[in-house]
Amino acid sequence: MADQTKLNNKTNSAISSLDEAIADKREEVSSLKATLDNSKPSTEASKTTAGTTDANTLANLDYTGQQEITVNNNDPAFSKNDLSTAKGAWAAYSDLDSLNRVTDANALLNRSLMPSAKREPLTWNPTGWHNKKTAHGWLYNRSHLIGYQLTGENNNPKNLMTGTQTLNSPLMLAHEMDIAYYLKQSNDHYVRYEVKPIFRGNELVARGVQMRAQSIGDNTIHFNVYIFNVEPGYTINYADGTSTKN
Repeated sequence: MADQTKLNNKTNSAISSLDEAIADKREEVSSLKATLDNSKPSTEASKTTAGTTDANTLANLDYTGQQEITVNNNDPAFSKNDLSTAKGAWAAYSDLDSLNRVTDANALLNRSLMPSAKREPLTWNPTGWHNKKTAHGWLYNRSHLIGYQLTGENNNPKNLMTGTQTLNSPLMLAHEMDIAYYLKQSNDHYVRYEVKPIFRGNELVARGVQMRAQSIGDNTIHFNVYIFNVEPGYTINYADGTSTKN
């Protein structure tokens, strides 16, 4: 009994430490996102909303100064069946397309899917991977569609895309941290989640990524956004992933 009590205390301590780490990371991401927002020009583009979830429509949007915009009035619009928890937590990654491009990732997230092991280094190079060093790190990240902290899925070609540093962090990461924090609050918390890279024609680098999420039973997590795959100071050739510094 004493050993069990000691184990329980150790587990609770580990959970508490993880909760604190998530909270700290959320603050860090919020700060980074605020810095990025403050660096954007103040234009009407900052109010942009896409009224449709159609991939072709999103693919034809051009970046005009606001890297993240809402889609469908920020309504994720999952169906009743989409939100069912009857089968418990799950994650599914669609096959690569004929050009070897990542296509779609879906999940019903729950704390039970979250990994306990540290992430291993990534080795898979997604389409359009022509990386280069920048003043702030690297132009590209191997961006997870569904972040590692949510499902533990790591070096999976069906879950990795060529994403700019700012697309990956702070923008995608900010949403992932909000979801992770929510899931950690209760074993009964579930979030329906979909992340889809948006390609224009046969280009090898996505023009952006659509993220939509809905917590089950409440609206704590409720969003539908499109994030442009751009990086300040660089022009990307989306056809092949090469780039030039402005």
